[in-house]
Amino acid sequence: MAEPANYQIRDDDLTGPEVAALLQLHLAEMHQWSPPDSVHAMPIERLRQPDVTFYTAWHGDRLAACGALKQLDPGHGELKSMRAHPDFRGRGAGKAVLAHLLAEARARGYARVSLETGQPDTYLPARRLYESNGFAECPPFGDYRADGFSICMTREL
Repeated sequence: MAEPANYQIRDDDLTGPEVAALLQLHLAEMHQWSPPDSVHAMPIERLRQPDVTFYTAWHGDRLAACGALKQLDPGHGELKSMRAHPDFRGRGAGKAVLAHLLAEARARGYARVSLETGQPDTYLPARRLYESNGFAECPPFGDYRADGFSICMTREL
């Protein structure tokens, strides 16, 4: 799966105002769409920790999307904070970030990549993106617990 040529993917230090604004939007929407106990989105401070690598996709000088790869163990990574800017939804920005995260996971030698997302229809576009890239529903992993709202997904690399 190749990255679309019109997006430049960058390893990001989470200091730019555009990144902070997109992550604030992400957290606000998660709290709007999800019960408090089912919001697993990481705040910006947590995304800066050494077990997480954060990436952004840019179209020229505009932030198009972001996503992170968290190491769970030497063979297992987790996708976090996948979000397209509203102006770039449906324009391949999320696909570009996902392709980059999967390539990075392979380069790290991960055997598996997993994620957690919501079950309601609001999350259907995200689930379709993941399913179209080989992810399938799985039991909760890591610190996640079955809660009737979340869906965990995984794929082998």
